[in-house]
Amino acid sequence: MHKRTTLDTPLFHRIYALYKLIYLLSSSIPKAKRYTLWLKVEEATLSIITGIIQAGHCRGKQQYDILLQISASLDLLKVLIRLCKEIRCIDMRRYLELEKHLQEAGKMQGGWIKFASPHSIARFTSGRQGLKFMH
Repeated sequence: MHKRTTLDTPLFHRIYALYKLIYLLSSSIPKAKRYTLWLKVEEATLSIITGIIQAGHCRGKQQYDILLQISASLDLLKVLIRLCKEIRCIDMRRYLELEKHLQEAGKMQGGWIKFASPHSIARFTSGRQGLKFMH
């Protein structure tokens, strides 16, 4: 039986696909922006991938803290990509394609944060303690 890992999650696959798209777009980015702003876009995306893998290997508060860092990195990536659109590094069609990935990843990330939040964990564990089996 295959044990599900972080690499099997929809969030990981979404960000992985996003990075592949970003990588493919790099050749169409003007050279002056490719090694400055676009490099930051690539680095932020790789940082999110790293965070997802790290969070999958942790539990409790440590996992929650990493998930909050990933959330901040997603916000930064959204700003960087919006900036790329505004200074015309990417056209509107590419922007919308990237933004779609980011919106879906943000929803997945938000769900994971809610699941891993200390309040959610406390409710889950306190609820389990109250379970009684009938004989």
